[in-house]
Amino acid sequence: MTEKTRSPEFHLAQNALQGLRADLFQDVFAYRPLRPLRRGAARLPGRAARAEEWLPHGVVTAFALLTLFVAYAGGFGGWDTNGEFAWALTGFLPAGAVLLTLVRPVLAWWCSLGMTPLMMVLSGGGWAPWPPGSIVGHTVVMAVVAARTRPRTGAWMWVLTALYSVFVDATVAWNSDSLEMLTFSGVVIAIVTLVSANRDARREVVAERTVTAVERDRRTLLEERTNIARELHDVVAHHMSVVAIQAEAAPYRVENPPPELAQAFATIRENAVVALTELRRVLGVVRAEDYEAPDAPQPTLADLDRLIDNVRETGLTVEKTVTGGVRELPQGVELSAYRIVQEALSNSLRHAPGSTARVEIGYVLGGLGLRIVNGPATGLVKPSPGAGHGITGMRERVGMLDGEMTAEPTADGGYEVTVFLPVPAAASGAAEGQAA
Repeated sequence: MTEKTRSPEFHLAQNALQGLRADLFQDVFAYRPLRPLRRGAARLPGRAARAEEWLPHGVVTAFALLTLFVAYAGGFGGWDTNGEFAWALTGFLPAGAVLLTLVRPVLAWWCSLGMTPLMMVLSGGGWAPWPPGSIVGHTVVMAVVAARTRPRTGAWMWVLTALYSVFVDATVAWNSDSLEMLTFSGVVIAIVTLVSANRDARREVVAERTVTAVERDRRTLLEERTNIARELHDVVAHHMSVVAIQAEAAPYRVENPPPELAQAFATIRENAVVALTELRRVLGVVRAEDYEAPDAPQPTLADLDRLIDNVRETGLTVEKTVTGGVRELPQGVELSAYRIVQEALSNSLRHAPGSTARVEIGYVLGGLGLRIVNGPATGLVKPSPGAGHGITGMRERVGMLDGEMTAEPTADGGYEVTVFLPVPAAASGAAEGQAA
């Protein structure tokens, strides 16, 4: 037997009743204390920030005192009661319901609605269904509960309040003030709902922006590492090719080499060829679809003069200073140093057009020092905002070589990048031997 298809109206009503049950009938006595503002949300310094954390509790307490004042104010019917005890209840009961929203919001709404008939009897004034204290207190309770829960809860509270008002007007009330009550509370709940929806939307936007920023930084980091891997491929491939060629030619340089020596060189050549093959496979994995292998060899520090001349043609005044004993460094260090200087000068062009820059290269015993500093932007050209990828790429290159780097603004409004790339003495000597 096929199940009878329900109409969309039926499902709509069913979902609405389930929402009513979940919002106002489940966990009525649940303990949900109002939390203070987060430390990051406070905008005042010192002790004032500590006080600002409890601002929501102070606002609710202030509305409770307002409810108490309205209930006892003259001319609102709150004085025509039978005895001092009944007179006190007309103010303290609705004010207590407002304070109860700080810990048990749903229970506070049911208490506020349930005490309304008692308030009508105690307050006198012609058996109006909504005495002044109840109007203010019940509206504040609905507003606080709606702000602490969800807009749907505020709508259900207003609907049930309207049903109660219609029932009382049709049965026992003499002087009806339900229209004023429902209009006033409806406007207040609508404002609270809009503010809450705007607040939630802002939080979602901030959360999405945070996630997007994290993913963008992660993608940028991966892209920079991929670019570094592509560039270093040529360097590593060159060394492996040299190893393979030397291993193949070495036996012919020795007259009557022993079989063990010839076999060792053959094994070295085979391993170098296998390493080259695997290296090409790795490069195929990290290569983008639009990647084109460079025709020229990878740049080194010897190519810095050409780079600086090109930068000067764009209008940036660049000075270059070299200290220490200039020597041949490993190709990976030379390439990374060149790229760091290139990116630093590019940042100077973008962020400080019309300024002056200085490139300092120091050859020291334990490695290579770089310092690129530019002054503040001058002239009519406005700085171009960057994506922040340049600093990330420089840090990746420095980290790959176990170096150190600092990048920070200078006192005069410029920017300074300082890098140290360690180079072991053995590696430096090997590089000089290959160059020779």
